Amino acid sequence: MVSHGRWGHQQCWGLEALAMDQKGYRRGSFQSATSDEDMLEIAGASMDFSMADDDPPLDREMGGFSSYNGGGMNGTSTMMDFLEEPLPGVGTYEDFNTIDWVREKSRDRDRHREITSRSKESTWALLHSVSDAFSGWLLMLLIGLLAGSLAGLIDISAHWMTDLKEGVCLAGFWFNHEHCCWKSNTTFTDRDKCPEWKSWSQLILGHGEGAFAYILNYLMYVIWALMFSLLAVLLVKGFAPYACGSGIPEIKTILSGFIIRGYLGKWTLVIKTITLVLAVSSGLSLGKEGPLVHVACCCGNILCHLFTKYRKNEAKRREVLSAAAAAGVSVAFGAPIGGVLFSLEEVSYYFPLKTLWRSFFAALVAAFTLRSINPFGNSRLVLFYVEFHMPWHLLELVPFILLGIFGGLWGAFFIRSNIAWCRRRKTTRLGKYPVLEVLVVTAITAILAFPNEYTRMSTSELISELFNDCGILDSSKLCEYVNDFNSTKGDDLPDRAAGPGVYTAMWQLALALIMKVFITIFTFGMKVPSGLFIPSMAVGAIAGRLLGVAVEQLAFYHHDWPIFSGWCSQGADCITPGLYAMVGAAACLGGVTRMTVSLVVIMFELTGGLEYIVPLMAAAMTSKWVADAIGREGIYDAHIRLNGYPFLEAKEEFSHKTRAMDVMRPRKNDPPLTVITQDSMSVEDVETIVSSTTYSGYPVVVSRTSQRLVGFVLRRDLIISIENARKKQDGIVSTSVICFTDYCPPLPPSSPSVLKLRSILDLSPFTVTDETPMEIVVDIFRKLGLRQCLVTHNGKLLGIITKKDVLKHIAQMANQDPDSILFN
Repeated sequence: MVSHGRWGHQQCWGLEALAMDQKGYRRGSFQSATSDEDMLEIAGASMDFSMADDDPPLDREMGGFSSYNGGGMNGTSTMMDFLEEPLPGVGTYEDFNTIDWVREKSRDRDRHREITSRSKESTWALLHSVSDAFSGWLLMLLIGLLAGSLAGLIDISAHWMTDLKEGVCLAGFWFNHEHCCWKSNTTFTDRDKCPEWKSWSQLILGHGEGAFAYILNYLMYVIWALMFSLLAVLLVKGFAPYACGSGIPEIKTILSGFIIRGYLGKWTLVIKTITLVLAVSSGLSLGKEGPLVHVACCCGNILCHLFTKYRKNEAKRREVLSAAAAAGVSVAFGAPIGGVLFSLEEVSYYFPLKTLWRSFFAALVAAFTLRSINPFGNSRLVLFYVEFHMPWHLLELVPFILLGIFGGLWGAFFIRSNIAWCRRRKTTRLGKYPVLEVLVVTAITAILAFPNEYTRMSTSELISELFNDCGILDSSKLCEYVNDFNSTKGDDLPDRAAGPGVYTAMWQLALALIMKVFITIFTFGMKVPSGLFIPSMAVGAIAGRLLGVAVEQLAFYHHDWPIFSGWCSQGADCITPGLYAMVGAAACLGGVTRMTVSLVVIMFELTGGLEYIVPLMAAAMTSKWVADAIGREGIYDAHIRLNGYPFLEAKEEFSHKTRAMDVMRPRKNDPPLTVITQDSMSVEDVETIVSSTTYSGYPVVVSRTSQRLVGFVLRRDLIISIENARKKQDGIVSTSVICFTDYCPPLPPSSPSVLKLRSILDLSPFTVTDETPMEIVVDIFRKLGLRQCLVTHNGKLLGIITKKDVLKHIAQMANQDPDSILFN
């Protein structure tokens, strides 16, 4: 049983049945719609798959396999049977099933061939051909505009609501602290203390000093945080259970071909956008960057319904979702190139060159839209713009690599701890009380955060301050050095002795580091939208800044040591603590997500620090090596495995010497394979097989004695076709023979009409021999996106291997629980 973005694994069928009754939806009915929005009502329940018999072959994991429907790889059927026109529902997929990539690509090629051939016939057909070719780019434009607009709205709202916890602007309550003080005449050092901005104690008591004022501000901070998080979790629970979490593990699974209806629907988009603002504003240790990828993919999925080409083809839709994921990262970080590389490296399963160009365009439009909205008020797209005046020295690679090691250790520790906590949430009573859990974690976070100014500010502001290089006018505690203005040259300040403010800041940052390290473990995975990028970067940035200041002070007091004497003379500006924070942030993010190329590009786009690519690369690579040495999985892959999604990881090698016959079903002592013969079974016989088994598809053979394979037919398509024939075709009764061939055998004149179903038969199912190494079988499943292949010996059917069988076999070979693969 799985709790995936839903509530409690105990309440599954009650909620689901209720939701289905409200919609008039009947389980097993195949007339359901195929768009993601149409099944939102059932999204709230956990799905229990224990009812599906898992031992016999052709189990429910095969559900939704669609035949080629007379086209594609089968060639077009010329039989004049009642299925000449495709029936509604034939060739579509059920919820929680995997799409057939080969069939979908084949259908798209047929569609494209037809449009191209017709384009020579008339001007109208030519215009249709041009509009069809242009529709992909138009869709990318719309996704970029919508994703950029929503990201700008989320940024502005979150900034305002975060400041609302500390006070309110009298000039207009809709202004955040920074905007409120723009028109104020205060000096630069007092720019945060403008008269227009009032803290809650100033507003209620009339003054902001003293113990009572501090307690009142503290109380208001905690109350606002609890209100925001309570509203967020109630909205998620009540309207869109799929809106919780990061969304990236599910998007990776969906892009690999899995169907989770409602996950990218309208309600999920609306609720995720609202609750993301609330969750970030509550001060919880989470970011908005991961959920923005989910938001962008929702935009992509909804806009796909405007274009028939993408609405009716699941594989084409996944190409759009890959581009939408790139647009999501583009607006999350202001990093368009990093977004494209993130989609390619981290989330996409199938990424052809055409998708690369379209991702690039979508990311460009999204970034341009966000820049036009200018949510940060600094006329820059980047979140943490830095200007470091000094280049780095070769010897600094040693502390950078140390930060990489710290990032790898933190990443591995975080993944293990978080997965252990999430597993505990699933398997104990804790999972029954999502609202209480969110409120408790929020209360603990707010109570611990308020006394420390570095945890009280938003995590983005904290990272920005840690990346900052101290200038002459900086009033931050981190910049309270002992100044010797005689040695100042222009903007470059020499390395100076740390003042009392710096030592205070170091203690506060050390406490903030301990709090962030532990509180993030319990926050990620709760039933509110929660990203992991910003908290991971904050942990690394704090560690990096602490190390940077330590190295800076070491160089200042011991500049005559051999390691410093060559390049760091007295009075020179040679160590930049902000750079260490930047490298530490990259190292920790790399340790948690195991990203490399996209991480480095995102980091230099995020900060504008182009000349610091080598330190970033060194830290990212080191953190990946260290984290991989402890555990191979990144956080997203670990959550995919925890939730039991059928995701076949393309990065891992299969090195075991097993064969297809070791994995196929039926195995020894299993009942024989259930098959349908091509022209000797009646409607009643087939209906008996369908009603007495839970399998989702059946091989079609020449006869039971020969077992020569003819093709493969889906249970879903059989039921729809037989029901339709009984209603619309004269003479079809229980004794009618079902014929899957072009020419049916002659029957006595008195016998009822023959039901011809050749057009729903897949005549070219993938087959392997029983001696095929599993290494090759796994490769075929990965590269072709198969859901099953049939096993033969000298042309005779022996058994079947499904994607779930492959996943179970891989888990078994890795000494993991094979029954953890829960979804079909």
